[in-house]
Amino acid sequence: MEKTGLIEGKVDWRGRTATKEKHGGMQAAFLVLGAFMFGNMADLSLAVNGITYFNGIMHFNLADAANQLTNYSGTSYILTIAVAALADTYLGRFTAILLSACVEFLGLGLLALQAHYAKLRPPLCNIYDPNANCVQVHGSDAVLFFIALYLVAIGSGGVKAALPSHGADQFEEDDPKEELQRSTFFNYFLLCLCIGGAISLTLIVWIQDHKGWDIGLGLSTLAMFLAILVLVSGLPLYRIQVVIGSSAITEVVQVYVAAFRNRKLQLPEDSSKLYELSLDNEAAIEVEFLPHSPDFEFLDKAAIQSLTTEYEKPNPWKLCRVTQVENAKIILRIFPIFCCTIIMTLCLAQLQTFSVQQGTTMDTNITKHFQVPPASLPIIPIIFLIVLIPIYDRVIVPFIRRFTGLPTGITYLQRVGIGLVLSAVSMATAALVEVKRKNVARSHNMIDALPILQPLPINVFWLSFQYFIFGIADMFTYVGLLEFFYSQTPKKLKALSSCFMWTSMSLGYYLSTIVVKIVNHATKESTRSGGWLAGNNLNRNHLNLFYWLLSILSIINFFIYLFFAGRYKYRPQNLYVPNEATVYELKENEP
Repeated sequence: MEKTGLIEGKVDWRGRTATKEKHGGMQAAFLVLGAFMFGNMADLSLAVNGITYFNGIMHFNLADAANQLTNYSGTSYILTIAVAALADTYLGRFTAILLSACVEFLGLGLLALQAHYAKLRPPLCNIYDPNANCVQVHGSDAVLFFIALYLVAIGSGGVKAALPSHGADQFEEDDPKEELQRSTFFNYFLLCLCIGGAISLTLIVWIQDHKGWDIGLGLSTLAMFLAILVLVSGLPLYRIQVVIGSSAITEVVQVYVAAFRNRKLQLPEDSSKLYELSLDNEAAIEVEFLPHSPDFEFLDKAAIQSLTTEYEKPNPWKLCRVTQVENAKIILRIFPIFCCTIIMTLCLAQLQTFSVQQGTTMDTNITKHFQVPPASLPIIPIIFLIVLIPIYDRVIVPFIRRFTGLPTGITYLQRVGIGLVLSAVSMATAALVEVKRKNVARSHNMIDALPILQPLPINVFWLSFQYFIFGIADMFTYVGLLEFFYSQTPKKLKALSSCFMWTSMSLGYYLSTIVVKIVNHATKESTRSGGWLAGNNLNRNHLNLFYWLLSILSIINFFIYLFFAGRYKYRPQNLYVPNEATVYELKENEP
């Protein structure tokens, strides 16, 4: 709520009420985006090239290296929930970002230290030589490795948890102009991810592969330090969300507990008799109100006033406000959408693991004297996105807006659906490319060739097709999800809103680990290598069949998504009721 330029519920770095003239807006948001760009530059190279480090330097076998990477990524994303809850209830979003960035800086520094000193890692050897006795990292070296790796995971997860919401906090929901700017912020959020990723996937990955992992990880550490500097430099400009002091998650749990305790009570025919703060109650000032909705009636029992609760101070574990119940319903409505995005990250995990290993078996020469690292292949869709995102935001969205009347051009769920379809297409493309790669190996009698010594005569840029298609899917799905979750979640859950997306990604990475093990176990008897994905020789594996499996799962997942998205009702507009008996009309967003 705004009064004479003041912004209620948000303060500056000194704790004074923030103003529109001095705080927030795109100027502050650009510094948040700059910090995110440097942070992404720091950790993306590890996300896409980490399998090379785990496999080639730490000597995990290929499947275990892929699982170590997906476990790391999954842990990073799942930790966003804990950090976001702390940000909302105790730390504040800015403080949570700053502390997380410092933790990630420490983790990257330890990884660089281990990569630099040979005594802290296993002896070098050729993992592709079956006669080589390669020793996997163990003992105190393994302890250092996992501590450093998961410090990076904790820090990266914390930044991802609070940074998007902190950036969105620079804009007010009740201001149409700032609402459009917020949509631009989320589009530019992906743009900064791409710019930071472009530098990470080219410069840092190339240095890791050709100049040493110690130098590459050292550059990542430096990038994280710059992220901290840029973030802190914007402190005088930020609108900082006031710490709530109570857990929004607890309030949702209270609804379920109260509904269970009141399960034997009869719902009133008139929903207006359910418990809600009175408009003339002092506690109603600046409080969010939502109207009652007819679905999920079993939760409405949490708001039934019995004879014993009508005249006593409400116990939140026995009696909840209608708005509190509606917030719990919103989370319940979002849940199927959340689940339908997990499969997409399962597909992404393969591009960060097995597709990179495909590249190590192929010809990586661009010119006679320059080779492209396989982990740098995602630069192709990233370059395309760097060009496309500003065009999409400044040209395509305003054009579509003329026909739909929606600030975002198309709805969030339509945007997500387009991305889900493209992810299925990307996996089908990956399967076709793998068939071609294996045919080249077979036709040249190179099935048993050691790829590090004798790459296949097929250019690595064949893999660019699958990366290109998935990159476009990213633009639609992940930005759409960030906007969707931020716009639909209750006010107290705004920091947690971005965690819904990161958590779905986390579950996708963990699911990748599970699926790889299940596929290997199920196909162990039918293959010489002990499973479709077993061993270090991709030429003998059946990666193409695995990609087809993922494409089919993605198609099935899309139709399930259509079912739930078609029935989803968008949240009513936020309403802050002043201390007066005024009637307000609530309208739902366009479906």
